[in-house]
Amino acid sequence: MLVTVDDGVALEVLVTGSGPALFLVHGFGGAKEDFSDHIEDLSREYRVVVFDHRGHGESGAPTDEASYSLERLGADILCVADALGEDTFVLLGHSMGGMVARKVALTNPDRIDALILMDTCHGPIAAVDGDLIEMGAQIALTEGMTTLKEILDAGTPLDNPAYQRLLEERPGYREFQEKKFGSLSAVMWATIVRAIRDQSDDLEAMRSLEMPTLVIVGEVDLPFVSQSRAMADAIPGAVLAVIPDAGHSPQFENPDAWAVAVNSFLLASSVS
Repeated sequence: MLVTVDDGVALEVLVTGSGPALFLVHGFGGAKEDFSDHIEDLSREYRVVVFDHRGHGESGAPTDEASYSLERLGADILCVADALGEDTFVLLGHSMGGMVARKVALTNPDRIDALILMDTCHGPIAAVDGDLIEMGAQIALTEGMTTLKEILDAGTPLDNPAYQRLLEERPGYREFQEKKFGSLSAVMWATIVRAIRDQSDDLEAMRSLEMPTLVIVGEVDLPFVSQSRAMADAIPGAVLAVIPDAGHSPQFENPDAWAVAVNSFLLASSVS
């Protein structure tokens, strides 16, 4: 289904199951299908909502840079919730989606029943070189996404053995990644990658969060492990789950352990 948000952009939304609302929000360059392996199981207890961010997948892709920011993506989450009649919901954000979820939780804590921050951060990512980000943004805007992909295929800070294992062992996974990249807007890519680079550090502000919180990270997702530990320490009562044999996408790389961590948290948080 399409949900048109308040600035006129249409987002492709998939809703499955019934019960308390559980929003699964994908990361930069991702898609709603990033959670497909788990939707059937989760939808037995929850109304699971996934959608493609603007500039991704099957959603609309505005051509102006002003239509993209972490705050705008957060507003989209709330617009989708409003359209579905969900006053409150559980919010899981992956990577960039976690950055967005963090900001939603800080600005609209009354809307969030429980929070899951997955392979994400509380501020700028130390492993990512700001000058290289700017170079990538310029390439996306001036030379196009095909040229950018050729450069990125040489390696990024998020590459790790768990991801490489999936590319080699899971049939269709490489094609899935390529399809997602092929859907991306160049304007979105350039604008959001800069926003990720320039984001505020919200660690101190996160000490005020009161909703049940799970911080989950793959053990070999090195750019995010230390920040995940810091967030778990800062948020009162937060639970930290480090997923073994997993990198930046533990829902794919160690799906059983990921599911146990998420379901155990939801059960303990009385979100049912």
